[in-house]
Amino acid sequence: MESGQISDHGFLADGRSAALVDAAGSVNWWCPGRFDAPSVFGRLLDDGAGHWSIRPEGDYSVERCYLEGTLVLRTVFRTAQGEVALTDALAFEPGSRGHDIGLHSPQVLVRSVEGLSGAVPMRTHYRPRFEYGRTIAYLVEREDMLEAVAGAARLTLRCDVRMSPIDGEATATFVADAGTKHNFTLGYAPTYDAPLPEVPDADQTIADTVAGWRSWLGEHEYRGLYAEEVRRSALVVQGMTYRPSGAVVASVTTSLPEKLGGDRNYDYRYVWVRDFSHTLRALWRSACFDEVERQFAWLGRAMGRVEAQPVPIMYGVLGERDLTEHRLDQLGGYRNSVPVMIGNDAWRQRQNDIFGETMDAAWLMRDMLEPFHPDVYHLLRVLADQAVRDWKLPDAGMWEERGVEHHHVSSKVQCWVALDRAVRFGDRLGEPQDVARWAAARDEVRATVLERGWSERLQSYTGIFESDELDASVLVMPLVGFLRADDPRMRSTMRVVEQRLSHDGLLRRWDGDPAAFVICSFWLVGCLALAGERRRAHDLFRALAARVNDLGLFAEQIDPLTGEQLGNFPQAFSHIGLINAAGVLTDVERDPALRTRGMPPAHFTPTRS
Repeated sequence: MESGQISDHGFLADGRSAALVDAAGSVNWWCPGRFDAPSVFGRLLDDGAGHWSIRPEGDYSVERCYLEGTLVLRTVFRTAQGEVALTDALAFEPGSRGHDIGLHSPQVLVRSVEGLSGAVPMRTHYRPRFEYGRTIAYLVEREDMLEAVAGAARLTLRCDVRMSPIDGEATATFVADAGTKHNFTLGYAPTYDAPLPEVPDADQTIADTVAGWRSWLGEHEYRGLYAEEVRRSALVVQGMTYRPSGAVVASVTTSLPEKLGGDRNYDYRYVWVRDFSHTLRALWRSACFDEVERQFAWLGRAMGRVEAQPVPIMYGVLGERDLTEHRLDQLGGYRNSVPVMIGNDAWRQRQNDIFGETMDAAWLMRDMLEPFHPDVYHLLRVLADQAVRDWKLPDAGMWEERGVEHHHVSSKVQCWVALDRAVRFGDRLGEPQDVARWAAARDEVRATVLERGWSERLQSYTGIFESDELDASVLVMPLVGFLRADDPRMRSTMRVVEQRLSHDGLLRRWDGDPAAFVICSFWLVGCLALAGERRRAHDLFRALAARVNDLGLFAEQIDPLTGEQLGNFPQAFSHIGLINAAGVLTDVERDPALRTRGMPPAHFTPTRS
């Protein structure tokens, strides 16, 4: 594995925050407290922004894996002097199991070094840098602990090796003899108005965290195809869930570039309404029923009572709306890719696809939602009415173009989804005149998309009305039931999009996109399966699933020429795409009617375990 790549990292999570650990045993990213909090280790974005490494002193090779059914990472270093294992975990609260994991995580990073054979000289380098590298902490020795305090953050490190602090960092060397252990426990707490950081016993904490992850996975029995890949992706999505609210962030990092050296670098540590329906469907597919209910409850609270004002397209993990961007000029960026940003100004945009995403999620969950709570009833009615009102307006689209709006075909299709689901709800959501109004608008949207979204020259639906610009987003049309996958124009669109935007099975969003966008390729898998090309669909799925890193993790994008993963990491949308594509493949194999129907079922109820 080449050092320094985005995919070189493993992912740890505790239901509130995430850490990234590279194959050399260095924690290069941790924002304790919540996903979008300031980092204490930020070397991912600048070499001077803090890290914590534990590794052999000499040359070594590496093999690593997650402990079965967990996000607890085990890295084995092989050296000329012997072998040593490093186990890394973000801790759950003691005794938490099943759906209670992560609700009250102690904000503790645990690292355990175990000698497997021989006697391996080891080195650790502890270099915290608070608030995205801005602040160097005072390191103070207190009995068997090393305390780092600066500004609003406090870290307490307990270990059984002697650390030598100097100038805001500390190092130690030790020997990992066969059969011995050296444990390190790092606790975080705010500096003020909070107890001191917890530093629990490392062995017990790791064992308890392993048991917590396995208990959660044991409550979710997925019975479809590609079970191993789906379970791993479900664990990743769960790891990206802020457990106190139930919100799933798009990623746990900021400003990892779509193109090396490029400036399309954004903060993804927030929750997009666009992802909502895809996320719920993926959770449903993977039998995470309680998470589905928590997700919808979170969205209702985040949106509040909606009237005529535009619906926000994204939120913070607790439902915050103002996510104004700030540039961090002190950071040089991942491999010199600047700017580094926190916040995301996409929150200001109009994105009309969110009407369909939310209504589709409600339709999917209707057995759980009905009879409607008055707040849910009001929200769904307003969304349907706003789709009627706004579908003719241009927007920024699902790819969030900045500074310009267009009539995006995918946004119009999602407005159709909102109105179609409202009509299906019928008198459970509106009076006869309301349903008639929604139906009329739905039919008008459909006719307009079929006319203005089609390019005779390309023989394809395109990204923008009356243009010849191809866009992979049109592949959602069969997946939401707008068109059959075997409709002649849809088949032609699939063929043209694949011919012009695909390289080696990896699909770009548009011509000129710097890298392939992972979920687009999984959309193509679903389209092929629904169009009757089952063998091609399975072949493409397996090829895509093999593109993960050695730990089963996807970034947002993949360079189709080099295979290098790019963009924020890990990416929920990519793993959600895998889960949903596996679900479509399962549906098509198990229900022969779908092979002639050309679109997915409007509703499904997986068997509960």
